[in-house]
Amino acid sequence: MTHNSKNKGFTLIEILLVVAAIAILAGIVILAINPNKQLGDTRNAQRSADVRTILDAVYQYALDNNGTLPSSITTSSNEICQMNTSCSGISLDVLTTNSKYLVSIPLDPQSASSGGTDYFIYRTADNRVTVSAPGAEDNATIRVTR
Repeated sequence: MTHNSKNKGFTLIEILLVVAAIAILAGIVILAINPNKQLGDTRNAQRSADVRTILDAVYQYALDNNGTLPSSITTSSNEICQMNTSCSGISLDVLTTNSKYLVSIPLDPQSASSGGTDYFIYRTADNRVTVSAPGAEDNATIRVTR
C-alpha cells in the first residue's frame, strides 16, 4: 500500500495576501482607536497653513509699501481680529481691502473667541514678524517668523 503524498503548504502569494490583509486591518484599528489625534493633526496642519498665509500677506503688503509693515503690528504679541469686527487685539483689515492680499483673515479651526482669530502677531525692533497659533493641539508649537 503506497500513499501518494503530496507536499502540502502555503505558496508565497497566499502568505503575502494574508500579510497585506493583516496590515490593512491594523491600519483601520489604529485609526479607530485614536481618531482625536488624527483630527488634532489635521487641525494643526490647517493652523500651520494659516500662519504662513498671514505672514505671506504681511510681507507682500510690506513689499508693495516700500518695506513698511501694517501700522497695527506692534512689538507686543496681539491677537489678530476677524475682519470688520472689534476685539481686544489688532486689525489687519488693510490686508483684506479689495481682497488684495487676503480674501479674509484665517480663523483657527477651533476658535471660540468673539471677534478674534486665535492667531497672534508681533514684530521685533528689526521688523521681523512672527505669527503664531497658541491653540495648537498635542503640545505642538506653531510659529513662523520672517
